[in-house]
Amino acid sequence: MPRWLPRAFVLALGLFGAYQILSWAFLRTLGLLLNVLIAFFLALAMEPAIAGLARRGMRRGPATALVSVVLLAAAAGFFAALGSLFAEQVSRIVESLPRYVSEVLRWSNDHFHTDLDVDKLRSKVIHSDWAQSFLRSGAQNVWGISATVLGGVFQLLTVALFTFYFAADGPRLRVALCSVLPPARQAEVLRAWEIAVAKTGGYIYSRALMALISAGAHYVFLELLGVPYAAALAVWVGVVSQFVPTVGTYIAGALPLLIAFTVDPWSALWVLVFIVVYQQLENYILQPRIIARTVNIHPAVAFGSVIAGTSLMGVVGALVAIPAMATLQGFLGAYVKRYDVSDERPGRRTWGRRGGRGRGRWRWRRSR
Repeated sequence: MPRWLPRAFVLALGLFGAYQILSWAFLRTLGLLLNVLIAFFLALAMEPAIAGLARRGMRRGPATALVSVVLLAAAAGFFAALGSLFAEQVSRIVESLPRYVSEVLRWSNDHFHTDLDVDKLRSKVIHSDWAQSFLRSGAQNVWGISATVLGGVFQLLTVALFTFYFAADGPRLRVALCSVLPPARQAEVLRAWEIAVAKTGGYIYSRALMALISAGAHYVFLELLGVPYAAALAVWVGVVSQFVPTVGTYIAGALPLLIAFTVDPWSALWVLVFIVVYQQLENYILQPRIIARTVNIHPAVAFGSVIAGTSLMGVVGALVAIPAMATLQGFLGAYVKRYDVSDERPGRRTWGRRGGRGRGRWRWRRSR
């Protein structure tokens, strides 16, 4: 047996064991890594505002706290408005449910000659095996739902904590990363960091501006149309249509349509027409003027990046796909050299003038 064979065998086993340990550790910490990634992009989005406050004399810690409080207040207002809207609608449905059931039973008795009664139906449903099993399973799932809610709160706190640290200690973090690199690599890392800050912050702020314009336009229209909860619906449309990639427009427009349909079917039709018209104005007038100065990405590239991000990291990948692609595009644009493309192609026939000035004779010529 060759002398190198036992050592090669031991080395292969060691590499296989290290791969298994690293895979296990990566899978166990995947949730934490995703939270850190979200926090990093949130810190990049907050960096322009924090840097602006720091240039005006405020320290980075208080500036980060101020920007965080403003963002948290905006998020809390958004969810509070939607919570009040959904709570009111659910309470209305619960209050009107007996009347709806009575009307349905009366219609069934008149058209199908049945003998259905609300009290008998209620007693049968309450004492049925299906209802009892459903209540037992719901009682057993209370602990699971509570654990899920607590896990979600813990993840939000983790993201908020990492975001505050990344934003408040951004300069020191850059210094710590660049201190282990040679000077040439330091310049590249700093340029990539600046591009990431510019592209991510530009994407977030441009989307926020478009969400504000969209919310204002939809609020005015819904208020004139007499649709209830116009303010909450306008905020919903503005935020979801701008910050949910690809399908946000359709998700955002579904709720105002549903609420308007409960008022009047014609109101729902007018809401649909307004949403379609506004979407066209946004796509062809507002978005090119606002996005072109911050995140200039082709729609096909943006759509492909969202699909790829969703396939890799789910919802998190869909949210960070466009800023990440914009950063990559800006970084490549800073290093990739571009050349002018000539319009002259071999074999293309063009019109040319024979002779000097004042002569009007024309002839075909073939470009070389």
